[in-house]
Amino acid sequence: MGTTGRPCSSNNGTVVAQVSIWDASDPRLSDYLRLTDVHLRRSLEAANGLFIAEGAKVIRRAVAAGYPVRSFLVAADKLATVADLTEVSDAPLYVLPAATVEQLTGYRVHRGALASMQRLPLPPVTAVLAGARRIVILEDIVDHANVGAVFRCAAALGFHGVVLAPRCADPLYRRAVKVSMGAVLAVPYSRLSDWRGGLAEVRAAGFRLLALTPDPAATPIGALAAGPDDKIALLIGAEGDGLSDRWLAAADQPVRIPMSRGIDSLNVASAAAIACYLLGGPTSR
Repeated sequence: MGTTGRPCSSNNGTVVAQVSIWDASDPRLSDYLRLTDVHLRRSLEAANGLFIAEGAKVIRRAVAAGYPVRSFLVAADKLATVADLTEVSDAPLYVLPAATVEQLTGYRVHRGALASMQRLPLPPVTAVLAGARRIVILEDIVDHANVGAVFRCAAALGFHGVVLAPRCADPLYRRAVKVSMGAVLAVPYSRLSDWRGGLAEVRAAGFRLLALTPDPAATPIGALAAGPDDKIALLIGAEGDGLSDRWLAAADQPVRIPMSRGIDSLNVASAAAIACYLLGGPTSR
């Protein structure tokens, strides 16, 4: 097991342990093992209460959101470009040859740095709803990139929170965090414990439930009369299947994005962007 170590000082006076490692099997690197293996990562991250942030910008956003850093991992040829990350935490900084990073993680890390972050407890749904006027509710979206894209739309277009159905993908999975550009770290979110009756809790908090659907009988979303202080919950389903019949029936109103040339729907990211822009608060204008 080849390692060398030396301390280095950050700008806040803390001492960061910079450790050079050549062996991908070093147990100190276990947080970063096979990052492209979804099944392994689900098990490992749940068991250890961690998630992976990629790139200096996302790492800084995670720290600003209050997530503690467990460790940093940097390819040796990228060390100079991310040296200032030692300012945000005194967690150990593991420096590896680029080939060893790729062997460990399963892919070439282009953004220079990774960080293993400690997860925080999810707030209850009521905490996300409190004070919010615009929220997105996702039903059974299992693609991490789509979840990340919706969070990015919500953050950029004036929405105040996201609520996930029980089977939705993990927003803190590396791919979701990356696609969202760190927005999953800034937008409050929670997860329903009850798929069948969870929407009733949202309605009880005063939200009008709008179900996004390609149904031509639905109301064009741009024709809705909704003031910035109205409480709106936008329901979005998985790409392909869309919202379940149960959730469509539970909604207060179905809404659609008008299409032309025989196209009946858009991908989740595009649909979310349009709907969030049309329904968003004043910050989206």
